Amino acid sequence: VQLVQPGAELRNPGASVKVSCKASGYSFTSYYIDWVRQAPGQGFEWMGRIDPEDGGTKTAQKIQGRVTFTVDTSTSTAYVELSSLKPEDTAVYYCNADLNSGNYWGQGTQVTVSS
Repeated sequence: VQLVQPGAELRNPGASVKVSCKASGYSFTSYYIDWVRQAPGQGFEWMGRIDPEDGGTKTAQKIQGRVTFTVDTSTSTAYVELSSLKPEDTAVYYCNADLNSGNYWGQGTQVTVSS
């Protein structure tokens, strides 16, 4: 099982970022993908999840209205897009899949929001 994410993204405040998570080694549509972020010096923050089978989502209240979760089942890739970026959105963004065989994480994508 692998979840592969890009290394880093740099954006200006007010811009958007779309982070990908390409899954392999399991049935992509059988398990939710969760997105979690960790800001510098802080704990993990759950952002939300998507069901790749039907596209259903749940979103943390704190970021509702600014975040979109999508999947491309043809490439087994999940995406999180965050808009109206603020400096406090600077964090490492992780995807996660909790399978019957274990819990798997992407390597994380550093998103830096700075002018």
